[in-house]
Amino acid sequence: MIIGKHLIAGDWVGGAAVFQSAPVSGEALAFPVGGAAEVDAAVHAAEEAFWTFGYSDRGIRARFLRRVADEIEARGPEITEIATQESGLPVPRIEGERGRTTGQLRLFADHIEAGAYLDRRHDAALPERKPLPRPDIRLVQRPIGPVAVFGASNFPLAFSVAGGDTASALAAGCPVVVKGHPAHPGTSDLVAQAFASAIEAVGLHPGVFSLVQGNTNALGAALVQHSLIKAVGFTGSLGGGRALFDLCAAREEPIPFYGELGSVNPVFVLPAALEARATDIASGWAASLALGAGQFCTNPGVVILPKGEKADAFVAEAVASLSSVASQTTLTEGIAAAFASGRAGVRDVTGVEPLFEGNCDTRAVEPQLYRVAGRDLLASDALLHEVFGPLGIVVIADGADEMLSIARALEGQLTCTLQMDDTDMEIASRLMPVLERKAGRILANGFPTGVEVCDAMVHGGPYPASTNFGATSVGTMAIRRFLRPVSYQNLPTDLLPADGL
Repeated sequence: MIIGKHLIAGDWVGGAAVFQSAPVSGEALAFPVGGAAEVDAAVHAAEEAFWTFGYSDRGIRARFLRRVADEIEARGPEITEIATQESGLPVPRIEGERGRTTGQLRLFADHIEAGAYLDRRHDAALPERKPLPRPDIRLVQRPIGPVAVFGASNFPLAFSVAGGDTASALAAGCPVVVKGHPAHPGTSDLVAQAFASAIEAVGLHPGVFSLVQGNTNALGAALVQHSLIKAVGFTGSLGGGRALFDLCAAREEPIPFYGELGSVNPVFVLPAALEARATDIASGWAASLALGAGQFCTNPGVVILPKGEKADAFVAEAVASLSSVASQTTLTEGIAAAFASGRAGVRDVTGVEPLFEGNCDTRAVEPQLYRVAGRDLLASDALLHEVFGPLGIVVIADGADEMLSIARALEGQLTCTLQMDDTDMEIASRLMPVLERKAGRILANGFPTGVEVCDAMVHGGPYPASTNFGATSVGTMAIRRFLRPVSYQNLPTDLLPADGL
């Protein structure tokens, strides 16, 4: 049952101002609009909770994460119902995303119990060393304090209230204040109920988790500017993320802003691979491009091909594949409007040729496909900015040197992909040093949609893919964002944190 209030330190709190949800189907519901007062109450509760939660045994935190997963699963049918209504996503997608959400909670629980994430180091004292003795020095990673998390529009579960940012901050020992995304407030409400039940069951301070709902920019600004917030996790648009990043940097105490903002995720199809399997690569690329109405952050919006007959075959197959894709509902009306605007911007670039243009005048959109010569792409960087949705650009390059020039012209990316055969090794070797500087993840003979939650995953990259190139928002390394190293010199054992021994 939807409560329709903020969850602040264990209490369900309403407010005079409300906003209406905008579901694709079902009844619109009213939710309170949070502001500075609600943020202040939630953040102060988080700070109070940190004095116990931040110093808790990691076994307790692991039990908490597992209990949250259990409570989400117990509400599975209700979450599926409201999430499909609010987002328009199909039931299998929501159920799969729910499994990913609970799976990563349990993965983080296992990871912190193992303890390797603490990066413990010990340089034993050398009292007889000449000319000076060495003190006893220990190092361990420690939690930083309350963390703000912004729910994402494109993943109402896995990148939202109980998503990777929240799970990794809690695993680190940091209480969390979540700003729920206004596109799916009912889903956020139900997941917050799961947290409330888990906090009570495990016996934690209620300030460990709070959810503040709202649809205003002022709410987000109040959260990132609160003096007790020590870091921010965000997945969203470049414009919105950059505005919050600037607010974090402008604070009296600047704090890290871990934002995932935008990426075209280019796919380089190398000559031998194109010659051998042009149509197979084209159909696979088209399927990845259109997956989830193109609303995945790893959507491969640009593909680069060497010119020739096989490039023409690729284009023909891509057109055929995309023209058979039915219209798909975007997550919000705002996303649909931005998609139409992005398409208009692509069409205005000199040298761009439309190959297939489906409908994009409503919330239900169809794929768009364009072709451009490499030289025209290099003449305008407008084609290397993300259009969030199923819009693809086929770039016809005049040989290996131009492909390399295109790689060098890229901004930071979440992913770069090489479609290659064994005989493409020479050009692949030339591209690799460039792509390593551009992306957080490099793939061979695959497509980037689908991000494995595991130890070795990096979901981040140089700006504007993310605001911190050394971090990831997916996988167990995500926990490190909310820790900082502390050295302890000659401290008595009784004063060391338990994790430092």
